[in-house]
This record gives sequence, C-alpha cells and structure tokens, in this order.
Amino acid sequence: MHDDEPVFKRSKWGTNRYYYNPRNPVGLALIVISLLFGGTMMILMANRAGPFAPEPEPPLPSPPPYHYAPPMPSGSPSPWPSLPPTAGPGGG
Repeated sequence: MHDDEPVFKRSKWGTNRYYYNPRNPVGLALIVISLLFGGTMMILMANRAGPFAPEPEPPLPSPPPYHYAPPMPSGSPSPWPSLPPTAGPGGG
C-alpha cells in the first residue's frame, strides 16, 4: 500500500495549488466523493429538483366575502332625493 503518500500533493505546474493524491486511499476516496457530489448536483440542477426546485406558486387571492345587505324597509324615508318622473318615448 501507499500509506506513506500524502493526501494532497503540490501541483507541478508552478502554481501554489494542491490536488488530491490518488495514490493515497484518503485522496482516492476524496476524488470519488467529489465526483459523486458534483454529478448529483448537476443532475439536480438539470431536473430543477431538491434545493434547485422553483418556488411554489403563491395561491390566488380569494375575493373578499360578500355581505348581503337587505333592502331598507319601505316605511322609512329614502336617503336619496326622489327624481321627477320622466316622459316615456315619444316625447310629451
């Protein structure tokens, strides 16, 4: 086994970056876990599922309740002034 290999190795491209070392069992496990996690997230994004699901549509507002007001009794005076009678069709 390569248990003496480090989990992370420095990149040989002249940068200060590190990468998972596949020769170390922990590094190999991190590579596999990263690939599975990334693939799962891509599938969830493509299907718009999980944390990428759209917000549910808000319910439509219901109309205010209709309260029926019964007509005023005919014995009480009308709050509106009475209109003069109008002539029917044909003039007058």
